Amino acid sequence: MRAWELKSLGDPWETLQIVKSNRKELAPRTVRIRVEATDLSFADILQCQGGYQEKIEPPFTPGMNAAGMVVEIGEDVDFKKGQRIVGPTLAPFGGFADEAVLPSEHAQLIPDGVTCITAMGAHVTYGTAWFALHHRGLLQPGETVLVLAAAGGVGSAALQMAKARGCWVIAAAGDSEKTRICTEMGADEVIDYETDDLYESVMALTDNRGVDVVYDPVGGSFFNAARRLVAWEGRLLVIGFASGEIPSARVNHALVKNYSIVGVHMGGYRQRHPDLVRRCYQELHQQLLTDVFRPFISEVIGFDLLPQYLQRLSMRATTGRIVLDPAQ
Repeated sequence: MRAWELKSLGDPWETLQIVKSNRKELAPRTVRIRVEATDLSFADILQCQGGYQEKIEPPFTPGMNAAGMVVEIGEDVDFKKGQRIVGPTLAPFGGFADEAVLPSEHAQLIPDGVTCITAMGAHVTYGTAWFALHHRGLLQPGETVLVLAAAGGVGSAALQMAKARGCWVIAAAGDSEKTRICTEMGADEVIDYETDDLYESVMALTDNRGVDVVYDPVGGSFFNAARRLVAWEGRLLVIGFASGEIPSARVNHALVKNYSIVGVHMGGYRQRHPDLVRRCYQELHQQLLTDVFRPFISEVIGFDLLPQYLQRLSMRATTGRIVLDPAQ
């Protein structure tokens, strides 16, 4: 079995190596899958660099999530061989390999009619958007939403989900190609924050009111403008820090404008509220079956291209979700 292995912490495009790996005996409540799809994310890069909140000691195979066919089951597992599932991987047996190990209690059955690539493209991005917008943000029809990095995987999912909820969506992205993508995905207004002032543009579009909800997976220098754009009793959803910089909030500003700064850590629900995670994916998979959403998967790449595309992702030179298919 081939696997990309990280032998020491660092930039994965420099430190990853292809190795031949032997199968290990499965622990109870785990399953082994033949990987048919695994997504690339900033979190994967941070984990390889040692900067992610859940640290793994090398050597290990990265790839936090994977989808594919069950080929082996441990004790106390409800899945059967031949079923297709998607979910988080169990370190050190990540998804950047021909096979991966998943904890069965956190995996979801992929329904017939949804491909592994589609399920993988939606798994983290739409799962995060569901928890952020519906569970934590309590998004209501008719509200105004600003989505940062809206041409990326996480942002594009939030854009589509907010539109499906009946909201008016402003998409912000970093160049003309990305703003074009946002328009094609249905954004009501689009801002290129490389050429236009984000704060001034949003205030002009909203008659100086601001927006009810800000969806921020970027952090860094955009956070200050984002918090100033939250309207009275609005919600600033903190999704992540793709910029690499963790900002600070002036809480007196939140007090005066009576808005909420809401953290969204989707992975934390797997242990604390697995029933809510199951409900999330039951809804999302049904919406994939009925074409309510179509995950923005910009490229499906082969096994050997992984380091190259992780580097492109780190440079923000990608759009949508990049999915790895080891069979290619």
